[in-house]
Amino acid sequence: MSDEVLIPLCNAGELQDGGLAVPFDVVYFGQTCRAFAIRFEGQAHAYVNRCTHVAMEMDYQPNHFFDPTGRWLMCATHGAVYAPDTGACRGGPCRGGLAKIPLTEHDGVVHWHTAYNLQPVEF
Repeated sequence: MSDEVLIPLCNAGELQDGGLAVPFDVVYFGQTCRAFAIRFEGQAHAYVNRCTHVAMEMDYQPNHFFDPTGRWLMCATHGAVYAPDTGACRGGPCRGGLAKIPLTEHDGVVHWHTAYNLQPVEF
């Protein structure tokens, strides 16, 4: 039996291909941090907002993660580049890929999935 829970994140229409990300907070391995959801080639994807080169947030302006071509996610600080669909490092100074957060779209709503190492922030 899984302890996984689906947490509503946003309306599906809020995620546009190559557009602005929808930010959200998570507890990842016991630390509260930012995460973000994007849409790429019609599919929603989410990641912990932490560059693998230096553990800092990647967006250069709030919710801007795509490079100017709309093809790659880019860390604004050091230029590490990641594949939007997998989070894999594709160039620049990165050590491995981004931490992916599973998403599900159902009835026009995007949900993220909890896991043993990924929980909602308790208020």
